[in-house]
Amino acid sequence: METYPLQSLTLTEAQHKQFALVDAICRHFPDAEFLRGGDMGLTPGLNQPGTTQRVEAVLAAFFRAQAAVLVQGAGTGAIRAGLAALIPAGGRLLVHDAPLYPTTATIAQQMGLALVRVDFNDSQALAQAARHHPHAALVQHTRQQPEDRYQLADVVKSLTAQAIPVLTDDNYAVMKVAAIGCEYGATLSTFSCFKLFGPEGVGAVVGNHEAIMRIRATMYSGGSQIQGGQALEVLRGMVMAPVMHAVQAGVTERLCLMLNQGAIAQVKHAVIANAQSKVLLVTFQKPIARQVLENAPRFGALPWPVGAESKYEIPPLFYRLSGTFREANPGAEHDTIRINPNRSGEETVLRILRESCLTL
Repeated sequence: METYPLQSLTLTEAQHKQFALVDAICRHFPDAEFLRGGDMGLTPGLNQPGTTQRVEAVLAAFFRAQAAVLVQGAGTGAIRAGLAALIPAGGRLLVHDAPLYPTTATIAQQMGLALVRVDFNDSQALAQAARHHPHAALVQHTRQQPEDRYQLADVVKSLTAQAIPVLTDDNYAVMKVAAIGCEYGATLSTFSCFKLFGPEGVGAVVGNHEAIMRIRATMYSGGSQIQGGQALEVLRGMVMAPVMHAVQAGVTERLCLMLNQGAIAQVKHAVIANAQSKVLLVTFQKPIARQVLENAPRFGALPWPVGAESKYEIPPLFYRLSGTFREANPGAEHDTIRINPNRSGEETVLRILRESCLTL
């Protein structure tokens, strides 16, 4: 299986991301405001907690965008809100010619959207996307199938040149790569703050001011707001994310090399893929994937994700291939698993993998 993973930040680059975010926090939280815990409810004149508004200003500044809004529903809620701001119910949505992430497919179904599929790997087909008359385009930053190799910046540039509004699903990419969709010119970027060590259920939409205001107009009631304390948790987690993910990327790269050099006899080969988070796809000599996944939790591995790199996921994850990768590669689930080191080192992953394969 040949894959084209996204280019991870180096440790030095990740440190600069962290420093830039902290600088934005300092500019928007003077006088020890960052230590005050955050307010709640609808501040008069803002119709949202004042702390939340400050956090949104930090996110907009950090991502060099016009505006940002925090929403309920994590990454899925962010995509839903973003699409609703860009495309009418029953409209035409341009997507990559590949299996959609299941929750995204559900959103499209709920909105009654007609999906127009174009291969984003084919620059010529992409350059003619406007002939399908889409109301907007949805571009997933990470890979929907192993053979995907398109560069997000190129896709966004091509679509915006054709005056097609672009929403990017930046889940699993934020704070791991150099830039996200809105930084390349996309109308809106969407992502889950839970995947960045933040609180459960909070998503972010960053980008065009007018589109953000359309989202905010749907959040009149207090119950629809992200409270100030939750918003501060978003920043606390996000500050830790770039360096932690850069360390994780290094472990993944070293593991891939060691497995391909024969560290575990039962392993045929390993590749790195964004499926959807950046993980190792480990293929065995025999169809023993199910047995390995059954054995691994006994030796300390996590048997399922919580938020796919949330603050709760510290031991390594040994898990089946993602739904989109299984759909694109029928039968691969019998001899291939995905491993996410999370906060562990390579020796821990190798130990668990070795012990899980010992009797097979």
